[in-house]
Amino acid sequence: MYLWVKAFHVIFMVAWFAGLFYLPRLFVYHAEASDTVGRERFKIMEKRLSILMSIAAVATIVFGIWLIGMLGWGWFMNTGWIHAKILLVVLLLGFHGWCQIQVKKFREDRASGSAGYFRLMNEVPTFFLVAIVVLAIVKPF
Repeated sequence: MYLWVKAFHVIFMVAWFAGLFYLPRLFVYHAEASDTVGRERFKIMEKRLSILMSIAAVATIVFGIWLIGMLGWGWFMNTGWIHAKILLVVLLLGFHGWCQIQVKKFREDRASGSAGYFRLMNEVPTFFLVAIVVLAIVKPF
């Protein structure tokens, strides 16, 4: 059962990160859009993607907690890398929240970031992905 839970944890993590990579890219395009039809299309795309990536985020966390539960409290307390990974996931949830705020701002035509700003923010999930994967695979401490 453990490997099935782990597989679904990874599957949902990939789906979540796909959203985290693509949604800020949509913000870039939306910030550059000059026509009403284009802006309205981006609003729909952003809303739908934000819903899907939120579902994936919740599933990732649920399966992650399930994995920790399967391994036990003793394992959790004596495994340093998992604490660092959880800290990064909490910070990643903050970025996810920032994305949700941007979706709302774009929907209400209140977004103030430039395309360049959103291009920069588009790189944030890369840091988290690299760090989380290294912790989970290498288990440095």
